Amino acid sequence: MTRISFAAVGPAVLLGALFPVGRVRAADPGEAVVDQVMHDALKAWEVPGAALVVVRGDRVVALKGYGRKHVGNPDPVTPDTVFPLASCTKAFTSTLLAALADDGKLGWDDPVRDHLPGFKLSDPHADAMVTLRDLLSHRTGVGGNDLLWYRAPWGVDEVLKRVDKLPLSYPFRGGFDYSSIMYMAAGRAAAHRTGDPWEKLVKTKLTDPLGMTGVSFTTKDIPPAADRAAGHQKTKAGKVEVMPAYEMPEPNPSGSVHATARDLAAWLKFHLAGGAANGRRLVSEKNLGETKMPQTVIRLEGNARAMNPDTTQLSYGMGWVVSDHRGKLVHAHGGMIDGFRVQITLLPGEQLGIAVLNNLHETRMNQAVTNTLIDLYCELSPRDWNAFFLKIVAAAAAARRAAVEARDKVRNPNTSPTLAPDGYAGEYDHPAYGKAKVAVDGGKLVLTWSSFRCPLEHYQDDFYRVTEGYFEDKLVEFAATPGRGSTALRFIGAVFRKER
Repeated sequence: MTRISFAAVGPAVLLGALFPVGRVRAADPGEAVVDQVMHDALKAWEVPGAALVVVRGDRVVALKGYGRKHVGNPDPVTPDTVFPLASCTKAFTSTLLAALADDGKLGWDDPVRDHLPGFKLSDPHADAMVTLRDLLSHRTGVGGNDLLWYRAPWGVDEVLKRVDKLPLSYPFRGGFDYSSIMYMAAGRAAAHRTGDPWEKLVKTKLTDPLGMTGVSFTTKDIPPAADRAAGHQKTKAGKVEVMPAYEMPEPNPSGSVHATARDLAAWLKFHLAGGAANGRRLVSEKNLGETKMPQTVIRLEGNARAMNPDTTQLSYGMGWVVSDHRGKLVHAHGGMIDGFRVQITLLPGEQLGIAVLNNLHETRMNQAVTNTLIDLYCELSPRDWNAFFLKIVAAAAAARRAAVEARDKVRNPNTSPTLAPDGYAGEYDHPAYGKAKVAVDGGKLVLTWSSFRCPLEHYQDDFYRVTEGYFEDKLVEFAATPGRGSTALRFIGAVFRKER
């Protein structure tokens, strides 16, 4: 990666040149206009319900629920409806580390091993140098590997034990690759250093002092009578239906915080105030600001370019994406888990904070609403952001369909597998991903791994297609030889080798 030095300029001067640092009083479009933005977005994206909070400095200027918590009943979303924040949890973890840095418990550039002795990377050079800052800025060289934790029957500690079996996907500190696993490690480092679990630290240092009474750190801790939203998904036929809840029985520093829009009003005000709330400083402006300082460049190409048309630079701080929107400095982060999407956005120069929470899987409504509200509150020229993002989503879906059609077009359906079904049966192992089992059920193969069950049908040669479930239409490739049987399979981008 090419290094450019701004040492002679200085960060304050550089940021001042790029973004005005004076406090600009944004416009107030009024409740009726904001309501119309939300109603238009719910309709355009077919989202059952959403909650919105907008703050201006220390004032809440919008706090409201829209639509329904559950597509099957009329109960409305309210400012006190609980949503999962998913990856917006990461800012809670980085802010916690900022508070611990204030306490002298740790430093951003401390080696991870100083605070989490059991953590290791597979590359010895990266392992020797990796710091807390590296974990939080997604530059360790370890790729996402989300399936190591997503729907996994094992917990956070087991995930971290397996990290040293993952080869680096790119050179250490040589790029950006988003990894929730590294935030799990950061949370465990905080816990090991202080002797208190991550969730207790976040609660005592952040959420309790901020009065965020609707926060939970696991799904089992959400009170049974809580005003809780149901997640939804679209079927193949385009019908919106309830999606099974993603249970989070264990506190997870990368994604398990649940909160309400009312809670997020306090969170936004705290960040816009530089770490102070209710007349009390919780985190120093210096260390909180460090979490929003660009750490790793995100290249503006491909999907990143398409999704950010008015952006000239895109970086990752620590728990925040740092960018610009039409000349306005933006700190933001999204979160997505089964049935939900969340977007939290700060414009420090405008003293403007926005959070949008909704209950439909993989929708881009949150970004469309956020961009629309930024334009309104900052009196920028209007743009139909719903239409803009709907076009991108449609193009991406068409590209996925075309890729499958192109694959199937060259398929030769007249080939036969090398082995009879029972020749593929057995246990296959991967150093990090563990065991995958292949069995014969009713004359057909079924692969089970983690919490996933994947019925298979013959596709071509020794390729089999998953017929239903999460991995539907994905291919599983076996390495098979007559007389020797099957020795390995390729699945989820990893090679599992057969135990003998």
